Amino acid sequence: GLVVIGVHTPEFTFAQQEANVESGVREFGLTYPVVLDSEYELWKAFANRYLPAKYLIDRAGFIRFAHFGEGGYVETEQQIQALLREGNSSLRLPRLMKPLRDSDAPGAVCFRATPDLHLGHKHKRIGNPSAGAGHGPADYDFTGELREGLVYLRGKWASTAEYVELISKTGSATLRYSADNVSAVLSPGENTRLEVEVQQDGKPLDSSFTTADTTARRNRSLVIVEAPRIFALVNNQAFGSHRLDLACGSPGLRLYVLSFTSSVDPSVSGTKSA
Repeated sequence: GLVVIGVHTPEFTFAQQEANVESGVREFGLTYPVVLDSEYELWKAFANRYLPAKYLIDRAGFIRFAHFGEGGYVETEQQIQALLREGNSSLRLPRLMKPLRDSDAPGAVCFRATPDLHLGHKHKRIGNPSAGAGHGPADYDFTGELREGLVYLRGKWASTAEYVELISKTGSATLRYSADNVSAVLSPGENTRLEVEVQQDGKPLDSSFTTADTTARRNRSLVIVEAPRIFALVNNQAFGSHRLDLACGSPGLRLYVLSFTSSVDPSVSGTKSA
């Protein structure tokens, strides 16, 4: 009695392309239908403001439950089972799944991670002054301390509403963050392949901090960008504050957003989070 339908409302222009969505569906092995909502019609129909968002709709077409953001998986499964039993009270269902991550456990309290950093000029997350204002190509450089929550550029970059694109032959993006894991949405632009060097706290990633997307080569940590998507950059195995440097030796790299994952604070685990 359960029907699952995915709705893909793209945040970025490249994610509006059907071929890119089909590739993602295959990569993650999704077997349920996925609606491409490029015009935000379903997003607006549900008055949605969150990504991700889950809605449970009963047999009569009424929304009976909604959850916004990550987490709440046990509660969502409880609601699914309750709605299924409305159609068949004698239905036998499995026990609720145990949390897959410590942060999903009821009452878990997590460290406060750095918020997502969108690099489009409308978000105003570029920390250093440039030779230009607002949008368009500009030369960037910086000295001094790094403020968390901002990204500092070096080289010539063009700023658009969605991303910054490297124009010069070389360039870098530097930030200070607090998190466990770091990911970034990157694109090679008009190139078929780009290499991005990743350094943390001034040196290549230790092998224990690498991800499926970071490779070690000749004492360098590299991310190979061949298509626009989200890349896992760092897996620190524990929450902490660090400096992160992304450097590219070819023009064309597009940097959309950096996102950060927290972890459970063991000193207050078992207490109810706010």
